[in-house]
Amino acid sequence: MSDTPARSSDHPPVDPDGRPADGTEDDWADWLTPRQIVAELDSYIVGQDEAKKAVAIALRNRWRRQRVDDDLRDEIVPSNLILIGPTGVGKTEISRRLARLAGAPFVKVEASKFTEVGYVGRDVESMIRDLVDGAINMVRAEREDEVAEVAEARVEERLLDLLFPASGSEEGAAEAAEGESRPVFVAGPGGVQPRLPGDEDEELESRRARTREKLRALLKDGKLEDREVEVEVSQAPSLDGMMVPMGGEGMDYNFTEMLQDMLPKKTKRRQMTVAEARRILVQDELDKLVDMDEVVNEALNRTEDMGMVFLDEIDKIAGERGGAGPDVSREGVQRDLLPIVEGSTVTTKYGIVRTDHILFIAAGAFHVSKPSDLIPELQGRFPIRVELDSLGEEDFVRILEEPRNALLNQYRALVETEGATLEFTKEGVREIARIATELNTRMENIGARRLQTVMTTLLEEVLFDLPDGDTRAVVVDAEYVGSHLDAIVDDEDLRRYIL
Repeated sequence: MSDTPARSSDHPPVDPDGRPADGTEDDWADWLTPRQIVAELDSYIVGQDEAKKAVAIALRNRWRRQRVDDDLRDEIVPSNLILIGPTGVGKTEISRRLARLAGAPFVKVEASKFTEVGYVGRDVESMIRDLVDGAINMVRAEREDEVAEVAEARVEERLLDLLFPASGSEEGAAEAAEGESRPVFVAGPGGVQPRLPGDEDEELESRRARTREKLRALLKDGKLEDREVEVEVSQAPSLDGMMVPMGGEGMDYNFTEMLQDMLPKKTKRRQMTVAEARRILVQDELDKLVDMDEVVNEALNRTEDMGMVFLDEIDKIAGERGGAGPDVSREGVQRDLLPIVEGSTVTTKYGIVRTDHILFIAAGAFHVSKPSDLIPELQGRFPIRVELDSLGEEDFVRILEEPRNALLNQYRALVETEGATLEFTKEGVREIARIATELNTRMENIGARRLQTVMTTLLEEVLFDLPDGDTRAVVVDAEYVGSHLDAIVDDEDLRRYIL
């Protein structure tokens, strides 16, 4: 693996034009070389080199497009892909990791959930609306991180105001009023001197300031979290029972939002702990500090230039053309997808989005159908096709051990929370991989997902007894795996329903 940063979150954030927000353009360009993209994907996905190269080139081409002259930039279309392979070989994981690496808006949808226009179900434009929603959340989270310290400082002051109000009591005000007409004398080194009202105010303010600082120290130390305060909470007006016009999603949302802005907002005073109040007040301050107009504009730009849609199960809408019966809408769904993939405008609740430069990655097992069963127009919009390899025993051994989020590391971490240790020997790991491969051969091949079912059954007894038992060290070797799984693997009925 190259000497790039270890995690995808280490690379600089990008602006809507695909350039780094902190100005480190050259380093960012080096980071997104195809070779380094593949190296990062290797940290999570075993094998599938051809698919990794294909998506790395597609992602790098998006970066290259941003450096092309304006007159040619709009002419460069994304290199959409079709990933072909059985379930559990890494199609979804490759796309998801690629989007995280690029900091791009990403949405995963199943083509089988869409229906032809005129049928009850989701329309294909909903995937773009979901993509925009994800982009809004992503950009808003980035903006909130930038102003988090300012928001926390403001919340601290507001909490201190609640714990120690600045206004004086009525008794104090009455005493101050009497002090104006009745002189007060103070004995000091220089004799008896009259104390002026201003001196008393300064002393009071000084005492209040010291008390406030003491409360601040207690608040920072977390010693006032259970103290109750009274917070004024705003409530959005309820539109229950009101008639809202039916139409497109964007129109419904805009009309509802307009009504909520017109109606007066109600406020309610609630008694809650400091911990609860801090959570509400932080969100309130973040809402004030984050400019949502700027967030929406950047999110829309990022969606159009960097958005990625993973269209899973596309083979479910492919089939012999000219059929009849319940599958008649398959070709209709393809024709509805065509303008979205080809490039069109979609109305969302945040504005109009052009899909011309959104990257679409389709995937499917294609056991029954094949990519050529798609309508020719849709085939032409997915020019790159990559076939992923089926996983065998050696692949399973690597999947269990090599990735950063390897399944063995996950179970070790879970067991360590109980103060125990979990160790896997080489023979034990190979036996787990052998059983998973055998099950995939004798039953339905679900790829690497079979490892999860095998590991869950293998460690079920350990995870159940660990809190109450005396065992502090568990060693999983070949004998342990055989004693816990052989009976289930050999029994066809148990194997079918458990593994």
